[in-house]
Amino acid sequence: MPVKSAESKIRKTKAKVKKSQLFFLSASSGQVFSANPDGSDLKVIVSEGRRLPDGIVVDITAGHLYWTNMGNPTANDGSIERSDLDGKNVIHIVSPGGTFTPKQLQLDEKNRKLYWCDREGMRVMRANLDGSNIETLIDTSEGDTRPGKVIKKWCVGIALDVEGGKLYWTQKGSDNAGEGRIFRANLEIPQGQSAANRKDIELLYGGLPEPIDLELDLANRTMYWTDRGDPPRGNTVNRAPMDPAPGSGKKPEIILDHLMEGIGIALDLKGGRMFLTDLGGSLYSANLDGSNKKTLLGAEGNLTGIVYAEITAA
Repeated sequence: MPVKSAESKIRKTKAKVKKSQLFFLSASSGQVFSANPDGSDLKVIVSEGRRLPDGIVVDITAGHLYWTNMGNPTANDGSIERSDLDGKNVIHIVSPGGTFTPKQLQLDEKNRKLYWCDREGMRVMRANLDGSNIETLIDTSEGDTRPGKVIKKWCVGIALDVEGGKLYWTQKGSDNAGEGRIFRANLEIPQGQSAANRKDIELLYGGLPEPIDLELDLANRTMYWTDRGDPPRGNTVNRAPMDPAPGSGKKPEIILDHLMEGIGIALDLKGGRMFLTDLGGSLYSANLDGSNKKTLLGAEGNLTGIVYAEITAA
């Protein structure tokens, strides 16, 4: 093979190398971190002050990070930000006040949309990636004014099954009151109905301590979530079927415990592992069945959202 042709082939091969990366948030410091999946090469890539960042996603196609800022939970000042993957060029996508207290965030890559839960806003929302066309898809307020005082109505974690046309979300309820629930509804509001009166909402699981962030394994029709309630059922990672048999009464499976108020969860389905964060400041990894739990980092502040990504490295 000619030298130039060989060099060109090597360059193309190098360009296609993928690097595994974690991005996660600290609500206490207002920082966005990046790290390798073993916890090494920890970097602060964005530091924007105490605005309580909570949910984060990666848009690999466009090379962007998006994250939510809860802001002051009693004020209408929540926002969604965007940056490059290295943390540069931070801009508002949803300006302060465009949402009340945005929590977990998800990306619909196919339709180029962002979805999030608005906690004190008592709703599930979405927008285009540029922040335009903000919509309320689920309104649990029952007419209550915002910020909502009834914790049972707060929407927290969210996950998407775009091909199945469904969204899933958690409502945590009061502390350790056994009011936590997980719901499902169509991505689109049924014709002639509204976010407040839609009839397609299904309750999948109830009586949970405090379910927080939610992720889906679509191939195996399994959902995973963190629960920040008290032991024995709280401070855990749980999993359960996405399609529970009606009236089965089967409880979710607790696959990992001893978190310190678990919040963030990210799945690496190809690698058979998950990554977790808690308000105690730790970053963990474990197999998808909860085995082989490792503490990768500790004392990093009140950690919240986390996302795992495979990024093409030049």
